[in-house]
Amino acid sequence: MLDSRAKDPQLLDQLIALVERAGESVLGAYQDPEPGPVIRKNNGSPLTEADRAAQFIIARGLRKLAPDIPQLSEEARIADPTERATWPRLWVIDPLDGTKEFLRRNDEFTVNIALVEAGEPVMGVVHAPALGRTYAACIGQVFRRIGSEAAEPIRTRKIDPKKITLSVSRSHPSPALSALIESLNRQFAEVESLSVGSSLKICQVAEGTADFYPRLGPTSEWDTAAAHAILTAAGGCMINLQGETLRYNKADVLNPPFLCLGDQKADWRKWLPE
Repeated sequence: MLDSRAKDPQLLDQLIALVERAGESVLGAYQDPEPGPVIRKNNGSPLTEADRAAQFIIARGLRKLAPDIPQLSEEARIADPTERATWPRLWVIDPLDGTKEFLRRNDEFTVNIALVEAGEPVMGVVHAPALGRTYAACIGQVFRRIGSEAAEPIRTRKIDPKKITLSVSRSHPSPALSALIESLNRQFAEVESLSVGSSLKICQVAEGTADFYPRLGPTSEWDTAAAHAILTAAGGCMINLQGETLRYNKADVLNPPFLCLGDQKADWRKWLPE
């Protein structure tokens, strides 16, 4: 069994400082009236100078902080699966999650780092630079900090049998999501949808603002790992459509469709459309 690094609150504090330093770089680019060029990656997603700058800060910072822990990042070369299979732990990084939100200038983008051990995210930091909001978790603690306010613990909430609040993607609507919402409308007296970008959707469930975040389209491990750690520490879960907890450092870094639940006892199977 691993001697978990996620038991070290000092490591979490150092990770928060690094994420927020990368966030300052992203925010500087965001506020620049003349942003740099946008490149389209092979999958069609945008890549900005802000992504690259944050990646540089994070990669260098993590090498200093924990040189023995390898890194898996959206904006760096992905090691071969056979090599990654030998890693007992790794950092999973998204230096700028929600690049589309960044380009649309709606403030809903984040910087994310997770520590994954034996396939499980055990420490995570999600920082939203434009909102001045940071979520963080390790074994034994989970909290949110807004601006200069003191950190406050967060917790998921129990499901209300009459009302459900969904966190839904601002940039990725789909027919499958519409069908799910129609199914929920038949089962709850009130269904509320909160549209937001990036990993903030998972954080809404973790802090009890929303009950449920279904993601039925494609995502990658770096999109979810940090917020997954926060959701788990806050009392929720992230599962595939068979009810199995999402795993990380797989041979294929793509996630399956998944559900984020604040109330682990919720009868989520009946919510899914036929």
